[in-house]
Amino acid sequence: MKSRTTPDRPRGHAKLKRGIPGRIARIRGKRSQRAFARELGVFQQNVNRYEKGTTPHVDFLLVLALRENVSLDWLVAGRGRPHRNATA
Repeated sequence: MKSRTTPDRPRGHAKLKRGIPGRIARIRGKRSQRAFARELGVFQQNVNRYEKGTTPHVDFLLVLALRENVSLDWLVAGRGRPHRNATA
């Protein structure tokens, strides 16, 4: 049986991708989607879609990681600690 994995999509990428919505919601915390979106300079509808499972745009992930001092490795892959060191 042929594997569905392609060179640009390593095995297990779908599992990693499924965790992104929960990590975004965790970063948002108790803030409303509207307030969170305003802070990031995006539309609330985008935050809603990303938390429901739509793959976030890379620009959104970069802004989120920088503004919230979150590790991209944790945000995208769930590896390591959520927050970056202050010196990093």
